[in-house]
Formats: sequence, structure tokens, C-alpha cells
Amino acid sequence: MIGYLKGKILSLTPECALIETSGGIGFEVVCSGSAFSALAGKKEGEVYTYLQTSENGTALYGFVSPDEKSMFLKLISVSGVGPKMGITVLSGMNTGELAAAIATQDVKRLSSVKGLGKKTAERIILELREKVASAQVTQSAESGVPLPPVTSGDEDAVVALMTLGFTRAESEKAISRARASGAASVEDIIMLALKGM
Repeated sequence: MIGYLKGKILSLTPECALIETSGGIGFEVVCSGSAFSALAGKKEGEVYTYLQTSENGTALYGFVSPDEKSMFLKLISVSGVGPKMGITVLSGMNTGELAAAIATQDVKRLSSVKGLGKKTAERIILELREKVASAQVTQSAESGVPLPPVTSGDEDAVVALMTLGFTRAESEKAISRARASGAASVEDIIMLALKGM
């Protein structure tokens, strides 16, 4: 499996990058919007990748960070969301915005992504919220430490930050700091918490 590429950027469009590795092999990578922005204007660059193989062929998808790749893998685990739609969603919003939309059940924001219908947006929210909740239980069981209580008003923000790969403890500390700074809405709390991470 090809999980990471670093090399010379031979060509770059908003949809695709051609990256030549040290072995002289050029890989064509379908990039997320963030990956494209990170590569734009550079002679060399790197992407974290996901290799998809199907009866229709093979495609390599590129991401700016392991967190973005992780979010992509969560998206394509949802029934009806394939790699192309996953890349489209991540090009329409960054991982923070996506996590916030899932945590706050913002179907309108999710379905504003071109090609993503309301029913698919609802399915993404339902299935990914459940996965995050399952990850919390597993994390608690593995650590052997009971999770600290969270107010129901903060739970959406905790879920959003955990979707981005932060632990529950890190998320709660960041949310406490964000609240102390005067953040009130879930979106403000998440944005301030991310800045303080």
C-alpha cells in the first residue's frame, strides 16, 4: 500500500498532482483542496495517500495531513460515499469545518457541498457520530480511567475535536479554555479550542 509520497511536482491542477519520487517514478494523485493548496507554487511537496483499487481501475488520493486522511477514511466508510465524493467533501470544507458540521448535525452545511444530497449528508452525520461515540468507549476501556463528566452543551464540541484525532481529555481542556475566553456557540468553542491545541 502506498501511504505517503514525497518528491518533485511535475504538474499540478486543482484535481490532480503528478509527483516524481526519488526512484524516478511519477505518481498521479487526486488531491483534496487542502493538499492542492499546500503543493501550489512549490517545486517539491509531500502528500499522505490512500490507494483505491476496484474493477474500474486504480486511483491514488492525496491529503495534506494524516488527520485529513483519517477523516477521508471515515467518510468513505459511510454507505453511499465513495472516494470521489470523499475528496469532494474535503475540498468543500476543511476537517475542522466537517467535524463541526457532523458534531452539530448541520445537514444544511454538509449538503451545500456540490453533489452531496441531503440524505447522504444525514447518513454521514448518523454513521460518523456513532463511530466517534464508539471510539470514546474503547479509549475509556483501554486507559482504565473513567472519562470526566462533560455538560451536554459541550458534548458536540468534544465529539468534533475527537473526530479530528484529539483525546477526550485534550478536547475537554481546550473547550474549558475556549469557554473561559468567552466562546458561547459550538462553532466558536471548536474554533477557539483548535487555536489553543
